[in-house]
Amino acid sequence: MASLAGVAPATRQSGKSRVVGFRWAVDRQLRDALVEWAGDSRLSNAWAADCYRRARQRGHDHPHAVRVLARAWVYVLWRCWHDGVAYDPDQHAGLQWLVGTDGASPEPDQAA
Repeated sequence: MASLAGVAPATRQSGKSRVVGFRWAVDRQLRDALVEWAGDSRLSNAWAADCYRRARQRGHDHPHAVRVLARAWVYVLWRCWHDGVAYDPDQHAGLQWLVGTDGASPEPDQAA
C-alpha cells in the first residue's frame, strides 16, 4: 500500500548503480489522502509529531517528512487491518514509548 500510494521511495538499480528517489507512478488520490491525513495527525498525536520532527532533523523538507510519517502510519494501518482491530492509542507501542519516557527518540527500527 505504501508503494501504491507513493509514500515509499522507489529504488532503481542497474549493474553497480543504485538510485533511490521519488515514486512518480502512483495512485495520486490515495497519496494525497494519506499525506493530508498524516500531516494533520502530527498536530494531535505525540508519536506522529515526534516521527515528523525526527524526519525534519534528518534533513528532509516538509513534503518528504510528511511522506515519511504517512509511511509510518501505513504500517500502523496494516497492523490494525491484519489483526482485525481498530486503532487504539493505548496499544500503539511507539506512542506509549514516547509518552512513558523523557522524550528521547526511540530506536530507528521502532519509529517507522
